[in-house]
Amino acid sequence: MWEYSEQVKEHFFNPRNAGAVADANAVGEVGSISCGDALRLTIKVDEASDVILEAGFQTFGCGSAIASSSALTEMVKGMSVDAALKITNQQIADYLGGLPAEKMHCSVMGREALAAAIANYRGEEWHDDHEEGALICKCFGIDAAMIEETVRANDLRTVQEITNYTKAGGGCATCHEGIEDILAKVWGEAPPAPPVAALPAAGGMTNLQRIRRIDEVLQQLRPMLQRDHGDVELVEVDGNIIYVNLVGACTGCMMAGATLGGIQQQLTEALGEFVRVLPASEMARVAAGGR
Repeated sequence: MWEYSEQVKEHFFNPRNAGAVADANAVGEVGSISCGDALRLTIKVDEASDVILEAGFQTFGCGSAIASSSALTEMVKGMSVDAALKITNQQIADYLGGLPAEKMHCSVMGREALAAAIANYRGEEWHDDHEEGALICKCFGIDAAMIEETVRANDLRTVQEITNYTKAGGGCATCHEGIEDILAKVWGEAPPAPPVAALPAAGGMTNLQRIRRIDEVLQQLRPMLQRDHGDVELVEVDGNIIYVNLVGACTGCMMAGATLGGIQQQLTEALGEFVRVLPASEMARVAAGGR
């Protein structure tokens, strides 16, 4: 699993400014519960000086999302809104002593929520709706403008890096070609392929070896789930789709989507290929053509 800094752990276990600011005069909302991440940021700004006096957050997401939100609220207090707007997602991550690459999207979400709240304070329109034809990743609702901005701001060079920072490409993978087109547009050439050594070829495994590797990864993840009285079971492997059952306390849990996303990320890295992890209940729908 991922290695977290002491600062991330501290802000997760003892979050600062959790909850809404009672007399807030600005609100920023980003993300979606259906995608596993959502953040509502409330701030109170002194209208005479434009200084942020208070900030609070309500986050639905993983530990990194909670820690990033907590850190952000600490960072902005005492800042002018103009100064706060200059905060980058990398600065949020740095404040926490760094974030795992796969969790950088949590810092990006924080930066967006802050921009949305300041726009709300100024009476400006801020939204992440997509112009027709600009939507790249349908699974997570990520548009071309956001991907391009994040690529430039963080010097991203691969599809996997973009997935880490925005979640785009982390679902069905049909948008990977579109993401590569954006990389080519930004950097003026086709993006370099990841080093062969970094991605062990899936073709080098027999089906049996592949299934055994999947089971090994699930075995490594199982103790973490069992600590919360949950568990995961491998049900079926159909090409790049892996069906599992979440059992125990994981059944019907509001974090089930985030749990499946974490399992998918670990399996993608272990196998060296993109895979989808779906609940076994989806087997019939996908078999009927609902991919």
